[in-house]
Amino acid sequence: MNFHLIRVAVVAGAVVVICIPALAATEGQNASQPKQLITRSTTPPPLYKLGPGDEITVHQENAEELNDKPERIDDAGFVNLPSIGRVQLAGLTLEEAEKVVSEKLGKLLLNPNPVISIKEYRSEPVSVFGAVNTPGVIQLQGKKSLIEVISLAGGVKADAGTYAEITRKLTYGPIPVKDAVTDGSGQYSTAHIDLAGLMKGTNPAANIDVFPQDVISVPPAEKIFVTGAVKKPGGFPVDTNGSYSVLQAVAMAEGVTPQAATKSARIMRSNGDGPRRSIPVNVAGILSNKESDFDMQPGDILFIPESMGKKIGARVAEAALQAATGFAIWHPW
Repeated sequence: MNFHLIRVAVVAGAVVVICIPALAATEGQNASQPKQLITRSTTPPPLYKLGPGDEITVHQENAEELNDKPERIDDAGFVNLPSIGRVQLAGLTLEEAEKVVSEKLGKLLLNPNPVISIKEYRSEPVSVFGAVNTPGVIQLQGKKSLIEVISLAGGVKADAGTYAEITRKLTYGPIPVKDAVTDGSGQYSTAHIDLAGLMKGTNPAANIDVFPQDVISVPPAEKIFVTGAVKKPGGFPVDTNGSYSVLQAVAMAEGVTPQAATKSARIMRSNGDGPRRSIPVNVAGILSNKESDFDMQPGDILFIPESMGKKIGARVAEAALQAATGFAIWHPW
């Protein structure tokens, strides 16, 4: 007869070993019936490691005092299990934790086969920072997509850039996008995710799953600049909409002044380490729909000069108006 459970008691100073046969657990049942297959009720992410705050249950046949009672892993990484005591499980995968618990149960049971399930996730930290409204550490508590995690961080700011950068430990596998790279240490995978396409819904494949300990950075948007004969010169962020066209840039600058030489505008564009390249732009033609509008690139500077003729003409007109006003005041009819 096989004995599965061994209990030790002290009676009148003597040590008494009580052996309970395995059949006791199946009393009234047909011994020829196959045992019920035990499976996990919660499927964790691949290679998920237990951590402080996680709530687990342990199921083991013939151990009713242990079965399915939720226990939380404390801040030191230990969990207190009935009949077993304090066991350190933080930092272990479920399979590794089951081996540890199995070794502990081996002192009480023959051939233990514990199944550990996660009832509640509390140790899946993901860092989100940059141009988001509430940067910081987020606990995933289950499977989350990139857009869900960004939403938990309060969403992106108005000046957020067009991409998010993700760094992931290779223990969770490389980031599943074609441009992902492995760093020099061989421990991390990094990738740029098309945030503009994700927000617009034109690139749903960019909504990848996020894993514990991922680091997500949303950099501020690069800018385009408008200067010269405009009403509101300055820099304007190229946000998650992707880009600004020349016409949109002029609109952001609240339009041109009356003295603007709109046919002689130029875009100054970075040329690497060399001097900027000058690109002629007929803003007047774009405004009148006689020429096609086109997108500016991040870092571009749109310069709209003043027309000397218009400037001189405006000054002459202003002087004439002042003279006429003075004549009317001093020489009333």
